[in-house]
Amino acid sequence: MNAQGNGTMNHEEVLRIELEVLRREHRDLDEAIEALHAGGRADALTLQRLKRKKLSLKDSITRLEDELTPDIIA
Repeated sequence: MNAQGNGTMNHEEVLRIELEVLRREHRDLDEAIEALHAGGRADALTLQRLKRKKLSLKDSITRLEDELTPDIIA
């Protein structure tokens, strides 16, 4: 993964790692929301906060994906 060979990561590698962390957190939140919803253990405010956090993560994921994907003019 280290293209430079000197123990440091380039910008793209850092973004890819950050993207994977955000995707994992998004999946974890999705599972938590489903579990709370299915079990009937969460109040509406808690579910709303978790869903808002999940949406924020999705926006961050989209931003990073856009940054990593080169613009192709057709």
